[in-house]
Amino acid sequence: MSGKPDFNPVSDTIAGLIMACTSVPQLIAYAETVGYASYRGLATAGPSLFSYALATGSPWLNAGVTSVTALMAKSDLNGEAYMAEHGEEAYVELVAAYSVYIAIASAFLAVVGFGKLAQKCPSRVAAGFKWGCALGVLVSALPNGILGGGSSELKKVAAAAAIPSGILSFLKTNIPAAAGAQNLTRLIFILLTPFNWSPIPFILFIVCTAIVMEGPKYLPKVCPPGTEVILATAAATLLSMFTDYPGGVVGEIPSLDPDAGIHIAGIQLPVEIVSLKTLLAAPVAEQFGGYPMLMISATLFSAVNFLSVMGILSGFESENGIKWSANRELIAQGVGCAVSGFTGAAPVSGSMSRSLVSRMAGTTSKMAALVTATFWMLCLPYMSVMSSTPKAALSSVIVAAVVKSVIFPKKLNALKGNDFIVGWGTAILTATLNPTMGFGFGLILSFSIDILSPPKEKKA
Repeated sequence: MSGKPDFNPVSDTIAGLIMACTSVPQLIAYAETVGYASYRGLATAGPSLFSYALATGSPWLNAGVTSVTALMAKSDLNGEAYMAEHGEEAYVELVAAYSVYIAIASAFLAVVGFGKLAQKCPSRVAAGFKWGCALGVLVSALPNGILGGGSSELKKVAAAAAIPSGILSFLKTNIPAAAGAQNLTRLIFILLTPFNWSPIPFILFIVCTAIVMEGPKYLPKVCPPGTEVILATAAATLLSMFTDYPGGVVGEIPSLDPDAGIHIAGIQLPVEIVSLKTLLAAPVAEQFGGYPMLMISATLFSAVNFLSVMGILSGFESENGIKWSANRELIAQGVGCAVSGFTGAAPVSGSMSRSLVSRMAGTTSKMAALVTATFWMLCLPYMSVMSSTPKAALSSVIVAAVVKSVIFPKKLNALKGNDFIVGWGTAILTATLNPTMGFGFGLILSFSIDILSPPKEKKA
């Protein structure tokens, strides 16, 4: 195939519905990664995807909260500590406000022509950053698969043990920015003490992970990509509904106000809007020590976001001959994040996995993404069917997506010399600090080594 495919509304409708159904478990799982209630993942996904689809120039780009944007938002905002002190509603408002600032930063980057500069980002930094983020996502997801009470239980167990509590106390006192190192310490401790594990959630987690990772090999070829995710999640939900399942579940999903939402052409879309006043009142600047650091962080977040989009669209260009505009995609990213903020969601970006599935499902235009987004919004009143879904099953969806890249970091292992130092240095900093700081320090490390290294001799 070369160039954009010929428009086919029937194919787009079918592809859009396939994407809508297969992505639901992922949406709910990534809400857990952000740190707020699982149901918010589906409740807020539609508007941002709809707006992103209208703005992008790609027929296949599928956007939403991803594992990386979820982890970065939670890390940048110190989400666990903030929610513990202020509650979930206040944290949702904080995340939403941050999304808007990232939208502003995306527009700024488009104006200054960042798209051309982004294509010069050192590949060794990008490789290290991706591995560090993948490890961070894995660390965030595993507690729900090992312990019935998830990360909250993990914190209590680690705090009650002498060795991990001592390490955590040292990190908090001497290296307060090392949030990633604290999470790694807790996870390593729980992995080494299997007598603390919750047997039934753990077994369910292992089974679901195996289904998601190996299922496609055994399913009929007529099954669309993502069928294995639906099967694993549905089976786990039925198990939870009809047994006394002891682990954590999505939980009660609040009923939506029947009069709330957006009314379009006589159709009511039950989407809650966050007011501008609420977004402006959110103390997001205070979390960063003032507006200058907030905008620096938002700009770095936006830049990292765009690197993901650039990777997706560059692949489509090389494989399918579909040209793309960096400035347009930065604006699309800004539009998506702005709408995400005004609907109470985390920042969004292009999703590699969902975009590839969109192409494989037969998408011919952006209509497919519009169908997906509309279907999600129309299905919001029926979300209660997911209330019994075990968090261990949702954790398996995330773990299955990243575990291979963590255990077998092919791009990092292929690096040599200074590239190896920069790549792994960025990876370690990203995993032990937070993604935004890791990426920034990775760039500094890369440029510093280039300056200090002697120039290569030209071959005669």
